[in-house]
Parts: sequence; structure tokens; C-alpha cells
Amino acid sequence: MSAQNPVVPQDERDFRLDWSARLMFVAILSSIFLAAMDQTVVSTALPTIARDLHGLAKLPWIVTAYLLTSTVCLPVYGKLGDLLGRKYLLQSAVLLFLAGSALSGIAQNIDELILFRALQGIGGGGLLVTAIASISDFIPVTQRGRYQGLVGAAFGLATLIGPFLGGFMVETLSWRWIFYINVPIGVFALLVIGAAFPKPLRTAEWIMDVWGTVLLITGLSAMVLFASVAGPVLAWNAPVLWLLLALGLGSFAGFFLFERHHPQPLLPLAFFRFRTFTLSVTLSFFVGVAMLGSISFLPIYLQDVRHYSPTMSGLELLYLLIGMLAMSILAGRRISYKQRYREFPILGALLITLALAWLSRLGEQTPMWHIDGALVLLGLGLGMTMQVLVLSAQLAIPHRHLGVATSTVTLFRSMGGTLGVAAFGAVFSGLMAGVASSAEHAVMIVQTLRTDFLIAASFSLAAFVGAWFLEDMPGLLKKRQDNDALQ
Repeated sequence: MSAQNPVVPQDERDFRLDWSARLMFVAILSSIFLAAMDQTVVSTALPTIARDLHGLAKLPWIVTAYLLTSTVCLPVYGKLGDLLGRKYLLQSAVLLFLAGSALSGIAQNIDELILFRALQGIGGGGLLVTAIASISDFIPVTQRGRYQGLVGAAFGLATLIGPFLGGFMVETLSWRWIFYINVPIGVFALLVIGAAFPKPLRTAEWIMDVWGTVLLITGLSAMVLFASVAGPVLAWNAPVLWLLLALGLGSFAGFFLFERHHPQPLLPLAFFRFRTFTLSVTLSFFVGVAMLGSISFLPIYLQDVRHYSPTMSGLELLYLLIGMLAMSILAGRRISYKQRYREFPILGALLITLALAWLSRLGEQTPMWHIDGALVLLGLGLGMTMQVLVLSAQLAIPHRHLGVATSTVTLFRSMGGTLGVAAFGAVFSGLMAGVASSAEHAVMIVQTLRTDFLIAASFSLAAFVGAWFLEDMPGLLKKRQDNDALQ
């Protein structure tokens, strides 16, 4: 071990992937690309699907079904990956995703499509969390920032390509091809995973946390459904809505009770005693609220106030994705070089806050370069935070629980986005109620978006404050070395 840097071994500073590790990384990027691209491709085709299947009233459930199942399965994939190894689990997720994709492509009515999208979501959630956690199995912790930055870039690139690919297929082929296109990509990922990933080692005997799994899935399902139907589907005074909330909160209470006594809990509550782990998942929740809760409604402004076409409004979001793509790569390389990451979530949360505060001054005639500049700034901030918070959570707990760490951060970010969209949607619907004339409509859209952006900025400001209390990489690695020495 070098005297200049007691944390980073010499061989890790000169780390390079060999051919088998490169093949594994290609498989991981393919899996993440597959799951990330699907959402934007499908969103582009939703109006055409609704017309073809005569299901306009149930259209939101095409997205909600996928969101629900992909969210609730995250903790299960994380735990099983730690216990059983990630090769076969990742292959299973790809197969489920491909099955859901193929069946969605041949769906004959909207109900079938919703059901098959739910199946696809079970695979999609596993693709993301298992692929990201797999990086930790063959890349040293001190070099992980660089490669997780590339993961963030792949995610951004897939999001960037999705709308164009979806629009092209809908216009030239059929909306069914937005699902069929997943098959060749998935088969490629499946073959590469089989060839590159080593066979998992036999693990010690384990006991499945059945009650914890059931309670957590029930609680998450109830909360996602509550967030998805509150306001636009069910009135706020509907008894069913509050029964869902009660079911969700009651299930969470039972989950925490059972987890305290299970010998191998689905989510060890002791992890929340680690300050950096708790901060990482909390900040991820805040970032999810700020990002999805605010940006989801920007296309309404562009189309209804500025009279952009759906395609052109989608193109405006490229500024956000370009900023996120570039910064994910740069931040990852910088972290691996400096062996420090804490500055990135601090600066990233500040940039997100400034960007959202800038957007809160939106007007009917705001110059587009102002909006584009704010989106670039927002993308840079997100590129500094999203994957870095995954890294900080992984560093904070023992290596054997990396799957749980990864899935927990992803889960909190997803729940933050879901609840953020629901809450801001409720604000939007409430303030827009009773608007009659088109002139009032445009004015009210601007006013409600200003409110939403200000609320989102307050969440990102909370993330900025919390980021100052994160421990940096040298301290976390020193604690890990001490723990290993004690064992």
C-alpha cells in the first residue's frame, strides 16, 4: 500500500478492464440502455396506441402499470442479487422484460396491453438495479465512479434516442414495433451476459424474508397507486383513495416491525444508522421529487403557451439531457482520479436549485434561450448527483450488501419522482380548475408552473443542505478497511 495514499492500492490506481470485464460492462450498458429507452419510446407512441386500441380513458395505466411493478420489485432484486449472485438474476430480468415486450406488441386491446406492461415492468426494474449493482462485483471501489458515470451517460443517451426512435417507428411502421425493437437488443444482452458473467459462487444458507417482502410490496404498491390516481382519476374525498393511503402506511409500519427481528431482512434497518447511507437515499428522494415533479409539466407550457408541436417540445428537453450526459462522464472520471466525490452532490444540488429557481420566473414570452440555459444547468446538476449518490450509498455499507444499497437508492429516487409528479399534478389541477378562456388558460399554466418550480427548488435546496453532511470517499474507505480488519 502506498505511503502517499493509504486508501487506494497501487494496482487500483492503474486499473484497466481486461477483455472479459469489458464484455461484462458492455452487457451492463446494454441492459441499462434497454430499460431506459423503453420509457421514452412508449411515451411518444401513447396517443397512437390510444386511438388504435380505443382506450383513451385507460391510457395513463399503460405508464402506471410499468411504473408500479418496476418500482415495487426493486428491493427484492437487490436482496436476491446479494444472496444468489447477479448473473442468473439479470438474465431472468431480461427474459421477463422481453416476454412483456413481445406480448405488448401483440396486445389486441388496452387491458391486455396494461397487463403485459406490468410484466415488462417486473423485468425492467430488475434490469436497472441488478445491472448497476453488477458493476461493483468486478470494478474496484476506488475506480467505480468512472464507470458509474458511463452508466449515467448510457441512461441519458437512451433517453435521448427514445423519442426519435419512437416517433420514427410510429410514423413509418407501427406502434407495435416500439415493443418489438426491444427483442434484438435484449437477446444481444442475454447472450453477452451468459458469455461474460462468471458463474455465481455458492452462498451460505439463507432464509427468505417472506413477510417483509409481502408487506413492502403491498406498501409500495398502495403508495404508487395513491400517487397515480389522486386528483386526476379519483377525487380527493374518495374513500378508496384514503383506504389506499392507510393500506400503504399500515404495511410500512408492519414491515419495519418485522424487519427488526428477521435474521436476514429484505432491507436491514441497521443500515440507516450509517449517516452517509441515510443521507444518500434521502437526497435521492429529494432529487427525484425536484426533477420529475417539475420537468414533467414543462411540455404543457411549451405546447399550450408557446404553441410548440409535441416533437419540438420534446426536442427542447435535449438541453437537459446533453448537460446530464456530459457531466455524468466528467464527474465519474474526476471522482476516480481525485478519490473524492462529496463536492459533486453539493455543487449538483446547488445547480439544480438555481435552475429551478430560474424556471420559476417563467413567463408567457420568456426568451427560449433562458429556458434552454436553465435546462442545461439542470442537466449538469443531475449529472453530478444521480449516480454519485448511488456510489456514496454503496461505499457506506459492507460490500456483501451492495445490491440492497443500490436498490434502496433507486427505490427512493423513483418514489420521490412518483410522489412529486402526483403532488405537483394536484397543484396543477387545483389551480387550473374553473379556467374557461384560452387566454386565462395560458396565464394560469404559467402561474401554476411557477409554483411547481418553486416547490421543487425547495426540495433541491434541502438536498443541497443535506449534501454537506456526507462523508467523503477517504473516510468511508478507511472505515471499510477497519471493519475488514476486525472481521
